[in-house]
Amino acid sequence: MTDEDVFMKRAIELARHNALEAKAGGPFGCVIVRGGEIIAEGANQVLADGDPTAHAEMVGIRAAARRLGTHVLEDCVVYTTGEPCPMCYAACWWARVKAIRFASDHDDALEYGGFDDRRINDALALPGDARPLPSTQLGRADMLEVWRAYQAMPDRTHY
Repeated sequence: MTDEDVFMKRAIELARHNALEAKAGGPFGCVIVRGGEIIAEGANQVLADGDPTAHAEMVGIRAAARRLGTHVLEDCVVYTTGEPCPMCYAACWWARVKAIRFASDHDDALEYGGFDDRRINDALALPGDARPLPSTQLGRADMLEVWRAYQAMPDRTHY
């Protein structure tokens, strides 16, 4: 058994416990690995926390960032039981993780759990005002003043 197999088995163990025993959320688990060591774990906490953003990957990323003291996880690999949804993929992207490994894909999540990310992906491909959840720009001129001030800050931290 490879290290990668061990890491994924741990993520699956977290998913199994979370969904079947703790009943804290869906069957999703995640471990974040750096240098061959698990540095953070997460399990879906949507139901337990009443937080729609508390997906396993989000919980894991938050824990890894706290442990490392940085939002940059560029040397890390995310092992997750489900192919990341758009929110979790974006979070991995923004955290600059090195790679994502997943056990089940979007079709599996739809077939066995009713989790359907396709509608979100399809919606994001549409113009803002044509989306099922309409998105309309408002207050741009005022916000551009803030952006310009931020851009002019000599000591701003770029991330």
